[in-house]
Amino acid sequence: MSLEDLPQTIVRRVDRPSPLRDKVTRAEELRLQLADEIVRGVLPPGSALDETEIARRFSVSRTPVREALRQLVASGLVEARAHRGAVVAQPSPDRLKEMFEAMAELEALCAWFAAERMAPADRQKLEAIHEELRVLSHAGNPERFHEVNERFHNAIYAGSQNGYIAEMTLATRVRVQPFRRAQFRNLGRLAKSHAEHDRVVVAIMRGDKNGAAAAMRAHIELVRGEYELYAVSV
Repeated sequence: MSLEDLPQTIVRRVDRPSPLRDKVTRAEELRLQLADEIVRGVLPPGSALDETEIARRFSVSRTPVREALRQLVASGLVEARAHRGAVVAQPSPDRLKEMFEAMAELEALCAWFAAERMAPADRQKLEAIHEELRVLSHAGNPERFHEVNERFHNAIYAGSQNGYIAEMTLATRVRVQPFRRAQFRNLGRLAKSHAEHDRVVVAIMRGDKNGAAAAMRAHIELVRGEYELYAVSV
């Protein structure tokens, strides 16, 4: 399985136009904006998320709002309650710990397989994305870094050559993504993240399965720690 072979739900092909692209993109933007406000506490637990009010606020129709809320429910940040609509939820500390533990093991497994199976062309793509992140780490743009960071991890999922594990990993990442995204706001985090990625990439290029898995596991554990630092500071 190469990067191109993954389903569209795992890797969005930027070079393949889609008639639904604008709608999907707007829903994704809304999801990220609302998720960021939830993680930062602007929208506290229990806050009602009214579709009409959100659509008015962002000057969009209710269709992308409805899709954004659906994605947030899937991530665990929002609960859909009977007769109350969508409200902001908040995973307990223990639940969030469990989610990050699962994320670390799944990503480590993807890196382990990628070190053994990733095709030469996909290794080159991974290195190119890694270099793009290096440049962005100096630019200090956490939003753009987050976008390219997703491509970096997607490339490793694809490189595992196991579509089922890749799908499981992506599904778990969706649930923790808002918390992973928040940690990029920490001072110096972009450079640290790139350095952590570098250890993963080097191991994959060497075909060091155990090294790649260990480096990825350590990276996700550090991501969790960085999020906890961020949560204390806001």
